[in-house]
Amino acid sequence: MELARATNRSVRLRNRSALLTKLFLDGPLTRQDLVRSTGLSQPAVSNVVADLIDEGLVAEAGAAESDGGRPSMLLRMAPRFAFVVGVDVGETRVRVELFDFAMTLLASIEYPLDPARTEPDLVAGHVLAGIDAVTGQAGVAPGDVLGVGIGVSGVVEQGVEAVVHAQALGWDRVPLERLIGAGTDLPLHIDNGAKTLGQAEMWFGAGRGARHAVFALVGSGVGASVVTNGATYRGASSSAGEWGHTTLVYGGRACRCGARGCLEAYVGAEAIIDRYREARRGRPVPGEDEESQIAALVAAAETSATARRVLDDTAGYLGAGVANLINLFNPERVVLGGWAAMALGDLLPAVREAAGRQALRQPYEQASIELCRLGVDAVALGAATLPIARFLTEGGVRR
Repeated sequence: MELARATNRSVRLRNRSALLTKLFLDGPLTRQDLVRSTGLSQPAVSNVVADLIDEGLVAEAGAAESDGGRPSMLLRMAPRFAFVVGVDVGETRVRVELFDFAMTLLASIEYPLDPARTEPDLVAGHVLAGIDAVTGQAGVAPGDVLGVGIGVSGVVEQGVEAVVHAQALGWDRVPLERLIGAGTDLPLHIDNGAKTLGQAEMWFGAGRGARHAVFALVGSGVGASVVTNGATYRGASSSAGEWGHTTLVYGGRACRCGARGCLEAYVGAEAIIDRYREARRGRPVPGEDEESQIAALVAAAETSATARRVLDDTAGYLGAGVANLINLFNPERVVLGGWAAMALGDLLPAVREAAGRQALRQPYEQASIELCRLGVDAVALGAATLPIARFLTEGGVRR
């Protein structure tokens, strides 16, 4: 009898998970849509939906268009059921954003980071201050926040507590979850920033509908998220996707990781600026920070052959790196994201051309290469989906 009850509970949670996931990603939908798309029976869908409405998780969203007869009612996730916080811990700033359950942005705040001062305690303090700030701005009580997702540069070692290895920040086995958790009772979910960008684009952006894709993050540093058969590939210890530290030129330019010739040493924002400075024979690049310096380079390329050559070389290097991704993973799509990729978006045709020269013909012809659709907020948005993904997997039961 106990086994039967446990089995029934398990089946019901699976059904809840299937329906909630479908509504979250594709809603609003009718009950009949849910029957067709999940394979569940009409009675099963009706019973679970009734429970979800009673719990305040799902709400009716008006009548669907009808060709005659009684119109069906559309269903969607209840936007105010809960709230989530997404955090992007980059190399130049910490961005904290608050979303409702429909992933509508409610509040946002940024804290600039001095590259010379990226101490873990300082970053944790910014995250905690940001959580207080955005919930305060939106008038959201902490008890209504489902969780906090954090996308961070570097390798995130998952375990009882997430530990971060980020050489670019000078971090070695930093217990980031413990540091942030000391200042909040909210559930924390930490992952690599490229992986959170990839999840956001898979759910809401350029990756929708793809089963095999690679999402490349090009900012101060460079990384990637590899999605195979709809799931993020993590490797033995979750460090898969360190695309920026694959070798582009053996014995080439020095990389911040300590190796030479890494892709990041050619196409990361810091490296692009360094190459432009060298091309200018050591003269400083105009601008107060990396973003303004990249903007100055793009603007100068309109009239300067030197700047144009740096951008052309950057497109070639980036195209070669994309070709490696195509040859290794045979994706349907390669999506370029991150603030530097967006700032250099006009290089996309040249990147495609360079990738075509370097990649094997058949896998290249099967792959599209495009810019991300969610812009510079993709890392924080993807981070905010981490607590939601856990919630959906567990059938909409708060732990």
